[in-house]
Amino acid sequence: MSETVTRTAIPGLLVIDLAVHEDARGWFKENWQRARMVADGLPDFGPVQQNIAFNVDTGVTRGLHAEPWDKLVSVAKGKVFGVWVDLRAGGTFGQVYTHEIGVGQAFFIPRGVANGYQTLEDGTVYSYLANEHWSAEAKNSYAFVNLADKALGVKWPIPLNSAIISAADEQHGLLCDVVPIREKQAVVIGAKGQLGTALTRLIPDALGLDLPEFDFTDPKVVESYPWAQVGAIINAAAYTDVDDAESLEGRKAAWAANVAAVANLVKVAREHRITLVHISSDYVFDGTQKEHLEAEAFAPLNVYGETKAAGDTVVGTYGNHYLVRTSWMIGAGKNFVKTMAALAQNGVKPSVVDDQYGRLTFTQDLAAGILALLRGRAPFGTYNLSNTGPVRSWAEIAADVFELVGHRREEVTKVSTEEYLAGHLQALRPRYSALNLDKIRAFGFEPASQQDRLREYVASLG
Repeated sequence: MSETVTRTAIPGLLVIDLAVHEDARGWFKENWQRARMVADGLPDFGPVQQNIAFNVDTGVTRGLHAEPWDKLVSVAKGKVFGVWVDLRAGGTFGQVYTHEIGVGQAFFIPRGVANGYQTLEDGTVYSYLANEHWSAEAKNSYAFVNLADKALGVKWPIPLNSAIISAADEQHGLLCDVVPIREKQAVVIGAKGQLGTALTRLIPDALGLDLPEFDFTDPKVVESYPWAQVGAIINAAAYTDVDDAESLEGRKAAWAANVAAVANLVKVAREHRITLVHISSDYVFDGTQKEHLEAEAFAPLNVYGETKAAGDTVVGTYGNHYLVRTSWMIGAGKNFVKTMAALAQNGVKPSVVDDQYGRLTFTQDLAAGILALLRGRAPFGTYNLSNTGPVRSWAEIAADVFELVGHRREEVTKVSTEEYLAGHLQALRPRYSALNLDKIRAFGFEPASQQDRLREYVASLG
């Protein structure tokens, strides 16, 4: 039998109606059943500690405490009047929710929501699972609000002047004095790159890490970072020199950055239950499909693609991940569009391949899509993300750029991949790189048109 999961007025605070099986001997319930409850809508929050509070008398009142972890609370015996107050920064700060809890209910309480309760029967047993270990240091991160604060408007079944309350709980401050709890910080790895630059602009409170200060290929450097207050790691770093990756030294560097370093991030993400966002590439495919679905089997044509596929596989071993697969990225720094615009302005008439097809991805849209997945708490997994519009060849895009800077499209010569590679040592490329965008659209994110973004980008180059 599946549980019923109901949302409340406090975002993330969930009511779970549990199946209680009774007979003449007593009753039995599954208080936490990971596979089924996650399928029913609970976060896969990874509990590591169970606490049980036995309350001798009716009227014992505890709280209101917001601990720096998520909890799943329930009653093992008796019943309580539960109170929750949102102490997180944002529009629902101060929102209050109350509910009577018996053995047939449980509550999922996200970090930053204060919890309090009052026992309604003698001998009540209150139990909860938490996804962090308690420590004296952790207690310094608690937030509190007074049980009797009139601003909360709580109607306690047993008046507080008749209740049993600890001296510590009586001394808690008022809601108006609470410093709102902010979301855990996002960390952007590769903050100086094209995507990293766009992410740090879009998420101004994100912390950017990059070489040489943060060498994510070194496990000791990664493990020593203070991850406790990090809620999301966005890995925008990678070795992307596709041709150089075919060399001996390039191969080593590609495997170090695209596989070993990714394993380091997966390890700390798993240890600290951090959401991991990892950027994948169309190069994990052989390009025989005209449009690639998220579930297509890997078949890379070059060393770079092999390392990206291996990194994707490592990420897939960790449940709390978003693997965002993209193609033909354009942003700050060196890129194809900027190169074509410079060639046009310098009177160079380039030869560009006309038999490799795909869509551009502008980093502002890639960053926005990543943020939408995180803030919207999308189901974990793989999402294709590029700009929208007709699939085009590199030569067609180059001609568009020439036209946008006031030159003739005909100044771009269309050549085959074979003609272009003649006399060059270059890695093989997929012929078709376009990504199917149905999944991320179904989630509710609609990327901008590549043609609109191309016009804006070229105009910004001056």
